[in-house]
Amino acid sequence: MGDPGSTGPSAGRGTPVGRPKRPTMSDIAARVGVSQALVSLVFRNQPGASPDTRRRVFQAAEELGYRPDTAAQLLRRTRSRQLGVLFTMRQPHDVGVVEALYPAARKHGYTLVLNAMVDTRDERQAMDELLGLRCEAIITIGTTFERHHLATDVGRPSVVEINPLIRAAGTDVVRTAERNGMRQAVDHLVAQGHRAIAHIDGGAMPGAEERRRGYRAAMRHHGLAGHIRIHPGDYTEESGARAARDLLARPELPTAVIAGNDRCAHGLLGTFLRAGVHVPDDVSIVGYDDSRLAQLSFIDLTSVRQDAAEAAEVAVRAAAERLDEGRTADRDIVLDPTLVVRGSTGPARTRSTPDGDLLR
Repeated sequence: MGDPGSTGPSAGRGTPVGRPKRPTMSDIAARVGVSQALVSLVFRNQPGASPDTRRRVFQAAEELGYRPDTAAQLLRRTRSRQLGVLFTMRQPHDVGVVEALYPAARKHGYTLVLNAMVDTRDERQAMDELLGLRCEAIITIGTTFERHHLATDVGRPSVVEINPLIRAAGTDVVRTAERNGMRQAVDHLVAQGHRAIAHIDGGAMPGAEERRRGYRAAMRHHGLAGHIRIHPGDYTEESGARAARDLLARPELPTAVIAGNDRCAHGLLGTFLRAGVHVPDDVSIVGYDDSRLAQLSFIDLTSVRQDAAEAAEVAVRAAAERLDEGRTADRDIVLDPTLVVRGSTGPARTRSTPDGDLLR
């Protein structure tokens, strides 16, 4: 026979019948002894509250476990002040740009909505999701789209592309001076006595074509046209490993290799080391991006640095100029890279010819 005081199947077992009430601004106002309107000003970072009142409001919010209802706030705003970010998670440099976008957006009074590109979703679907979340502008990072379907549609948001494969009409572009980066890499190697300098290219990846052109131009500038060797690759470790195996199968290794990016250089480096080739004594290796991978002490990779923080800052600024200042003209923003020299490059090895001459 049941307990006369029981009101349901869970009664008597300590299970609450309903959820606890969520704290509100009204609760904070009552705790601090101010009006709800003043509490709202504090959370919107608007003037009207003294520093002491702000401190007490935030302290009460912490004690009560209050969290602002972001979705409700967005619905009440005329503008969302949100920037959508469309990116891939395949390249360390791109992840670095995403991290740097947060402080850049906050500096300009915006928040971010991230949407990662994966093989199971196309461009339009990914963009529509960001638009559905009221993003006022879209920032793309290292995408390989041939065109942006939404960039020129009426009523669509502004688009800022960071290192795109192909520029779309009606967008702002932030890109690296790839030829300058490759020139710095070749100049550094030539100064170390290298002549047989090969390049593992990035195939159809963003920036790869300009890096190929920059390599060729720099080699010709140093009178090394006869030493130009470009091997197919992409921006993965496996492409670097394949290139290394191909080079090892040849009669003579180059004295230096410039990889398409740091991941490719990592695959190249690992395969050489397993084959007994010493870096940099036998072969010098240069990467591209200066990602965290290059900076690891056991890799110590010389690399062409693309400044992720600078790219993020100028991309957010470009979006803010369109949204807050009404700029309509497209911008092409070119950032200069910098070569960072580490332990993977050194003087060229010497080898003897049948006549006893020394070659590099």
